[in-house]
Amino acid sequence: MADFNYSVDADGVATICWDLPGKSMNVLSMEGMHELDAHIDTALSDEAVKGVIITSAKRDFAGGMDLNVIAKMKESAGDTPAQGLFDGIMSMHKALRKIERAGMDPKTLKGGKPVIAALPGIALGIGLEIPLACHRIIAADNPKAKIGLPEIMVGIFPGAGGTTRLVRKIGAMAAAPFLLEGKTVSPDKARAAGLIDEVVPADELQARAKAWVLNATDADIVKPWDAKGFKMPGGAPYHPAGFQTFVGAAAMIHGKTNGVYPAAKALLAAVYEGAMLPFDDALRVECRWFVNVLMNPSSAAMIRSLFINKQALEKGAVRPADVPDQSVKKVGVLGAGMMGAGIALVSARAGIEVVLIDQNQEAADKGKAYSAAYMDKGIARKKATAEKKEALLNLITATTDLDALKGCDLIVEAVFEDPDVKAEMTRKVEAVVGEDCIFATNTSTLPITELARASVRAEQFIGIHFFSPVEKMMLVEIIKGRETGDWAVAKALDYVRQIRKTPIVVNDARFFYANRCIIPYINEGIRMVGEGVAPALVEGAARLLGFPVGPLQLVDETSIDLGVKIAKATRAAMGDAYPDSAVDEVVFWMADEGRLGRKANAGFYDYDDKGKRSHLWEGLGEKYPQAADQPGVTEVQHRLMMAQVLEAVRAKEEGVLMDIREGDVGAILGWGFAPWSGGPLSWLDMIGAEKAVEICDGLTEKFGTRFTTPETLRDMAAKGDGFYSRFAA
Repeated sequence: MADFNYSVDADGVATICWDLPGKSMNVLSMEGMHELDAHIDTALSDEAVKGVIITSAKRDFAGGMDLNVIAKMKESAGDTPAQGLFDGIMSMHKALRKIERAGMDPKTLKGGKPVIAALPGIALGIGLEIPLACHRIIAADNPKAKIGLPEIMVGIFPGAGGTTRLVRKIGAMAAAPFLLEGKTVSPDKARAAGLIDEVVPADELQARAKAWVLNATDADIVKPWDAKGFKMPGGAPYHPAGFQTFVGAAAMIHGKTNGVYPAAKALLAAVYEGAMLPFDDALRVECRWFVNVLMNPSSAAMIRSLFINKQALEKGAVRPADVPDQSVKKVGVLGAGMMGAGIALVSARAGIEVVLIDQNQEAADKGKAYSAAYMDKGIARKKATAEKKEALLNLITATTDLDALKGCDLIVEAVFEDPDVKAEMTRKVEAVVGEDCIFATNTSTLPITELARASVRAEQFIGIHFFSPVEKMMLVEIIKGRETGDWAVAKALDYVRQIRKTPIVVNDARFFYANRCIIPYINEGIRMVGEGVAPALVEGAARLLGFPVGPLQLVDETSIDLGVKIAKATRAAMGDAYPDSAVDEVVFWMADEGRLGRKANAGFYDYDDKGKRSHLWEGLGEKYPQAADQPGVTEVQHRLMMAQVLEAVRAKEEGVLMDIREGDVGAILGWGFAPWSGGPLSWLDMIGAEKAVEICDGLTEKFGTRFTTPETLRDMAAKGDGFYSRFAA
């Protein structure tokens, strides 16, 4: 079946309509690219055709490129994957350049046929790169549509001419947010920024496109960069203004990426070098840098984790197949604190009826007010309306009355992190709700199997671990207790899909998956401070690895007193096996000093009166003087990395982590594990098991058994194996 349909009307206007069979969103494959190219050939060779409209039969234009195509290009090239990629991508450049030149005489630039892109909705990635090769871009007035080039978010950059064309269209400075940050905007903002040319009423899109085609002149279809005397907006690199732009961009990129994201640096190189060349040569430069990025293991890992694996998990890759749809109609949220209030907000935002319960009405009302304040911010930013706010708040009932939970098909308990309190709420609520209701507990540390003992229906009891702040964090960790059934798992997964977050499903164990990896990262940083390692070295080493925050800043954000509570509970549970007494010495002292983190405006960092973080607290150096002989940054980085990745390996060994895709996606979305690496297991594959064992053995000898190499990793080193070659589905 065809991806593109071709037709010509009585006025000689050809329409190439994108309509990928069986899909709600168009994505481009190489087969689709060949089809589009063939249709362009047909239109250009047919004397009856006066011009072309490229549009979509769906509500959106396109969501981008099918990134699996890139993997196929590499595989099909055999021993020369770089050449295969270069040839494949240059064939796309050739096809898009054909649209751009449209059959015109290369010397006179006359006689071409006008080509317009008519975008009904979303146009992302290749969905904007194709229009950028057209002579005019018009979009429907669709406020839900997003237009942009977000490739940088998955470790690549626009490599089908989007980088070269956008910079020449609007200038390097104006293009930077779209290329380097992956910014996507509404049609109106896209027009204001110069990405597209016109926004028209949705019901006039095709008519306006046709009218332009029939009235376009030779001058209308010559791109600025093909015209004589073209000068790049904002100045080329050798122009004084352009020089300042590129020097500033280089500094900005390094400051934001710390040198660990190859795509951003390669993109800037492609823009800088291409800007000093004729357009067709610039496209070849763009292609070479794009291939350079694609051949970097970092980009391959990011594409796999942040696109392919993330998408698979969101589409139900680990959902029990034999359970029918379990979409939630009414959810009860127990506890209206920050976590419960956030859960209520995202549920109502998804159109789900919410009952928000707390011990007193004032607390319940405060929890609902969180949603009101969120919507008010949206209204102030013109991203919401008063009507939408009212509709959302009407979905939330804030009350102390447990009888209001009748009719709920899902309960999410988010009360105080105390087993006795949670058990009491479980018993009370199960006495009210129907027998078909699924009960979920939002706990970050307490074993689900133990909490399920308070339930009369343990097979319907499950853990749903949200990350704070709920409305911003994309990961939700679903935890199966020993008796949790498939029905409960399906319910939890379908609910997470409704609230548009990414789920991972793990088996029960203390700290589950995410926290068992996060806590050692924090602890290793604190342990180093106690040893006399400079706090700035600890934090800087983490940021140079690509972590959004260092371990000391992270514990400030999550609160030091919470760390104390977790430490005491863990020590009580583990007894003599408890490994972190050295960490407790530092954390308990901080708590005694009243330095509880950001919420107290005092933690490992100092904060001003408005809560803005300023610098590391000097009192740390007085209590824990810095050693005269400081370790190298690589040693500090190895300690911080291995503290986390070894827990990920152990989680896989113990059966807590059932799918390695969830291990990588969960790490990046849950606590910001070095996104450039593709996740902890991808990172181990990247450096190789043999190198990982070498690092672990060295750390074990110097710092102790917490760095002992897991047997799985040692076996992989012996056999030259990797996680994705051994465990990937």
